[in-house]
Amino acid sequence: MNSLLRIQAVFIKELMQLKRDRMTFGMVLMIPLIQLMLFGYAINTNVRGIPVGVVDYSSSALSRILMQTIGATQVVKFSHQYMTVADAEAAIARTEVRAVLVIPKDVGQRLARHSTVGLATPASSDQETSRPVAHWLVDGSDNMIAGAIKSLRNMPLAELLSKPVNRGVPTFEVTLLYNPEQRTAVNVVPGLVAIILTMTMIMFTSAAIVRERERGNLEMLITTPVRPIELMLGKIIPYMFIGAIQVIIILGLGHLIFNVPINGSLIQLAGATFLFIMASLTLGLVISTIARNQLQSMQMTIFVLLPSILLSGFVFPYDGMPEPAQYLSEVLPATHFVRLIRGVVLRDVQVVDMSFDLYWLVIFTLVGLLVASLRFKKNLD
Repeated sequence: MNSLLRIQAVFIKELMQLKRDRMTFGMVLMIPLIQLMLFGYAINTNVRGIPVGVVDYSSSALSRILMQTIGATQVVKFSHQYMTVADAEAAIARTEVRAVLVIPKDVGQRLARHSTVGLATPASSDQETSRPVAHWLVDGSDNMIAGAIKSLRNMPLAELLSKPVNRGVPTFEVTLLYNPEQRTAVNVVPGLVAIILTMTMIMFTSAAIVRERERGNLEMLITTPVRPIELMLGKIIPYMFIGAIQVIIILGLGHLIFNVPINGSLIQLAGATFLFIMASLTLGLVISTIARNQLQSMQMTIFVLLPSILLSGFVFPYDGMPEPAQYLSEVLPATHFVRLIRGVVLRDVQVVDMSFDLYWLVIFTLVGLLVASLRFKKNLD
């Protein structure tokens, strides 16, 4: 009986403590709510509305009807038109579009040859002379995007032709750029750099100010001439070297073990990584100025980490998310760094061609340092 009373006393004590700790109580409610909303609403493996471009060498009514027929599938959405294939490949490299449909001049003849009066056989002369109607150039660095476009390879055009089609020849030729073998490691390893840096950089710095407070070191800081901005910078600089070591380990082993190509400039990769590390560290500092203890800082780190993993494009395609989820993902530094590192490592893109992502990381870092400096008060409260 006494044992039950003691258990009851501890139970009541824990409930009262949880009631006073509003941050922990909020995380208990918010983390499952956020996961439910992300997995149930934002995460969509059935990719639709992929932004694609077109190079229309035919410029005919038939080519426009062909585009409308493809767009009716809702798998893709034509958003850009390019004059040459070279311009289209450059647009794919900087992720302006994820694929480009190249329509040849003789699309009408190809459509005619692609149709047959009856069922085609391997020996059919029509089948020997017919060719794919058009050609897809696809960003193969994202396997889900590539798979969605490849699903159109044998798209039936019976309604467009009003005839049976030649079953022996695919409707579209598909070329996968950057990852023609669709190896998962090629897509995962660069994105993994962003996720690991997000987790470790925020985790390290989110406890920085909290740790000083819990150890009683704020009293010493009060008596020093250290300014808030100087303290913030001094806190994050050591972790920059830790982040650089992690990047070298991930990309180095990924290249050696999984044969992940590193096609871009290492200098540009280092510059983009530096900006992302700074952005992640400043986010951790902001959390550190809000949290009252290290438990709260860890809870808030998880609160940020979950959307960074699920909405950054690391696991699920950005283009498959609904617009509200895309707006939220644009706030996260991980989203911009995933684009940058995949662009540099896999597609050999110049970072200046992805200037929006660079500018966002710079702005995020400056705003984060300003907020952390303003929130830090050199007093015991």
